[in-house]
Formats: sequence, structure tokens, C-alpha cells
Amino acid sequence: MTTSPGGVRLEFDGPDDGIAVITIDRPEARNAIGFATADELDAALDKAHAAQPAVLVITGGGERAFVSGGDLKELAAVRTHEQAVAMAQRVRRILDKVAVFRVPVIAALNGHALGGGAETAIAADIRIAADDIKIGFNQVSLGIMPAWGGAERLAQVIGRGRAITAIATGEIYDAPTAQRLGLIDTVVPRAEFEQTWRALAARLAALAPDATASIKAVVDAAYPSTRTDLEAGAVDRFAALWVADAHWDAVEAMQARRKG
Repeated sequence: MTTSPGGVRLEFDGPDDGIAVITIDRPEARNAIGFATADELDAALDKAHAAQPAVLVITGGGERAFVSGGDLKELAAVRTHEQAVAMAQRVRRILDKVAVFRVPVIAALNGHALGGGAETAIAADIRIAADDIKIGFNQVSLGIMPAWGGAERLAQVIGRGRAITAIATGEIYDAPTAQRLGLIDTVVPRAEFEQTWRALAARLAALAPDATASIKAVVDAAYPSTRTDLEAGAVDRFAALWVADAHWDAVEAMQARRKG
């Protein structure tokens, strides 16, 4: 059951409330990100940042989806190049907040992470997944490309060639394959999933005060997790694909398959 229109909730747990957990819980939309969800995720990140936890966890409700991508029912209203640029910038900047969050961020992949869901996962520092989930940057199946900074982050995490292959083919990887690629850090049996991510979060939260923030700062200095200088070009290219006939033809074909 969701607690808000966008399905986002923020909770604090662990030693001295040192673990902040953001859950995206929209079972009716497989935890897809729509306009209200984006607004609530943005607000939750700001609130979590103000609380100065030792670690942040982002996960999804249920076991079917971590985040299934953008909510196509809502995003269908985005029709012009300018609207597509604004939408992409909006969510990209939210995920940039995830990437530069002052302490380590764990993406706990409780379910499939597809399209924008994979972009959400790659914005985190650490990815832990149940062994039955799948992950893929499959936006190409709709004639588009990652719009939320995921392409750049993916290249940094798994390398240029693998990133281009993953995005251009839209391959959907099972968890063990994703781990071999370096896309997922830890894969555990479903029965051990929640215990595993909570144990890691608790271990980080038990470190000396400000230790996790210092560790994150040093690593981020060596491997920056955002490229704001690339935003304008990336969202413009995405927007051009979004408004093209090929994209809307692919959306119509997908909807026809679902109805069939």
C-alpha cells in the first residue's frame, strides 16, 4: 500500500537512526517513476540529506520491481522537444542528487530494474540484488536512450565498450551475469536479500562519526559520479529521439502487445 500519490516513503533505522531508507512503492505501476514520484523522491533525498545519516538505501516495494522505468502512461503527455528536455533534466538532476549524496548509497534491488530503473540503480554507489532479478538499459526497445545520466555512469562503472553494447542492444541481464559485468556488486539468494542489505547498511552506520562521508568524498574525488557538463548535450539528443516517429511507433506497438 502506498502512503502518498507518488509512492515514496522515507524511514530511518539502525544505530542512532544512521540508516535512511527510501522506498518507491507503486505496485499498480511496478514502481515506475511518474511526475509525483519524481517530486517525492526529490523531497525525500533533501530530507534524508538534512538528517545526516551514515548511509542511504534506495529500494522498491514488493518483489516484482525495483523501479520499472519511467511511467509511460504519464510521460505520454510529453510531446514536444522542449517538454522532453525538461522532463529529462528534472529526473537526471534528481539522480545526480543520489550520486553525490554525502554518504554511500546502496541500491537494494528487490526486483527488476529496467530502463530508468537501471539508471536509478547505477546512480547508487553499491548495488545489492536478489538472485532472481533482472536489470537492463533497454530504452532502445522504445527507440530512445538513457536520459537520466545512466549512460555516463554505466560507462564509468563497467567500461566504455560494455556500456555501449548494453545500451545499444538493450540486453536484459540476469543478476549473476550483471555481477560478472560489474553492474551489480553483490548477488544473494532471495531468502537472504533483505538481511544482507540491512547488515551492510548497519555495518556502515556503525563506523566512526563522519567516516562514511569522508570515504565517499575521497572516492568521489577520484571517480566523479556526475557530469553536469554533459547534461545539455545528453538531454537534447534524448529529446530528439523522444519526439521522433520511431519512438511513438514503438510505444504503440508495445501497448498493442500488452492488450493482445
